Amino acid sequence: MSESKLARRSLFVGASTVGAVAALANFLPSAQNISSPEAPALKPAPLKGGGYTLSDHVKQYYKTTRV
Repeated sequence: MSESKLARRSLFVGASTVGAVAALANFLPSAQNISSPEAPALKPAPLKGGGYTLSDHVKQYYKTTRV
């Protein structure tokens, strides 16, 4: 009886593996067509150091750290 359970388990494992591979294969062709947007041009680094700016992203981060 244990051989029957083992065969049944391997059948289910194989079927789920085939399903996962099929889902992945279905997704991959569409992922290749996605083009990444161009990054915005960066400002040149300051000559004397510094360069910190309080951007919206930084302000949002500070809002999330408030207690």
